[in-house]
Amino acid sequence: MKLLKFLFVGILFGIVMTKSEAVSWFRIQEMFRFQSFHMYGIIGVAVVAGALIHLLIKRGQFRNFKGDTIQFADKPKTYTASIVGGTLFGLGWAMTGACPGPLYTLVGQGNWIILVVIGSALLGALAYGILRPRLPH
Repeated sequence: MKLLKFLFVGILFGIVMTKSEAVSWFRIQEMFRFQSFHMYGIIGVAVVAGALIHLLIKRGQFRNFKGDTIQFADKPKTYTASIVGGTLFGLGWAMTGACPGPLYTLVGQGNWIILVVIGSALLGALAYGILRPRLPH
């Protein structure tokens, strides 16, 4: 019963992604070709909302779902891992036409071929877990 709220948030996320056309391969192609502002607007709203929520959490004494106080750790000053990871993420996004969030929405819409992409993403995460000690962090 405790996890039911996460199911409802996931369903709401899927509805928002579908109605905003963020799961549309055509919209993603437009973005990567700089032909439309649509996806940049969606991403921009998400970045601003995330920054505001981050600020509110830092200033307040918010707790996570386990009841622990949320604390932010300082990040390292090197960006090599972010550049490499962001490049790989972007290439995967461009090749598949979907980032990880909409993948599950697309499966929910009955686009079963996306399970191949999800499987590939999981294999990539497994490879990262295996190679993590040897990667720049």
